[in-house]
Amino acid sequence: MPLFDTAIAGSLPKPSWLAETEKLWPQWRSSGPELAQAKLDATLVWIRAQEEAGLTVIGDGEQSRQHFVHGFLEQVEGIDFEHKVEMGIRNDRYKAMVPQVVAPLRLKGRVHSAEARFLRAHTRQRTKFTLPGPMTIVDTVADRFYGDRVKMAFAFAELLNQEARALQADGIDVIQFDEPAFNVYLDEAASWGVQALERAAQGLTCTTAVHICYGYGIKANIDWKQTLGDEWRQYEKVFPALAASSIRQVSLECIHSHVPPELMALLAGKDVMVGVIDVASDAIETPEDVADTIARALQFVPREHLIACTNCGLAPMSRAVAEGKLRALAAGAALARQRLVA
Repeated sequence: MPLFDTAIAGSLPKPSWLAETEKLWPQWRSSGPELAQAKLDATLVWIRAQEEAGLTVIGDGEQSRQHFVHGFLEQVEGIDFEHKVEMGIRNDRYKAMVPQVVAPLRLKGRVHSAEARFLRAHTRQRTKFTLPGPMTIVDTVADRFYGDRVKMAFAFAELLNQEARALQADGIDVIQFDEPAFNVYLDEAASWGVQALERAAQGLTCTTAVHICYGYGIKANIDWKQTLGDEWRQYEKVFPALAASSIRQVSLECIHSHVPPELMALLAGKDVMVGVIDVASDAIETPEDVADTIARALQFVPREHLIACTNCGLAPMSRAVAEGKLRALAAGAALARQRLVA
């Protein structure tokens, strides 16, 4: 296994022939069997782009999902998509129309079998597949049934565990749960969020991961970051709980953030996916930028535990910018390796 694996956090832009571009909630260009085929075609485009860039862990780019949370929810019974309501997301950082939980939650069947098996069949590299974390799902739906955030989170965690076990059987090497809510509901994340996450990962023997960021590069998130001051210490709350958990990898935001890098030391014993690619700027990093960010992280993360990653998903970006950032990610990691042996 190479020093400094490289991977994306999860999402990549959808081609213009698949969906609207540069949007977080894009509308599909087709439907039915034509859409199903287009989703797999787009997945193959990004598998090849990651491989050609030189990444060592390959994802599906979430090409089959309109949104990283709702792509999972579409296959869950007990959720009413017909009568969406407006709700504040991430502690009212922005508003969205969300479905309602109206009955006991059950999976209708497999959620991501087509794209996971397609990913596994079309690359020889290690694979990573992403799922939304239970706390973040709870923060992205309206509860009209459970009446308790913790109870509903554990109900979702059971469903996530069913799908995660099936993804493992499909041959996926790394299963990552996305929990941006951990950076918003700090006390809850430490007190029950990590427990719900571990329930979602229960029994998995593949590599498990959690992604915690400050959000996509959309205006609501950029504006929120402006209110966080000169030091972003949100990670300080949840990292100790994650360090004591069974989750093996933790993905975090680093480049162009105000996260004190010494907070990474709180993850002793874990593999750390260090965000070396900014998702809030169209400026494409140079290999030197990436290698410098890795060097700073190496002050607090042992080299054998460092994975170079993106700060978050690249979905709202243009395809050309995303492709450039993938190449910078791989080239920067290669430069960091050269510097260490020079």
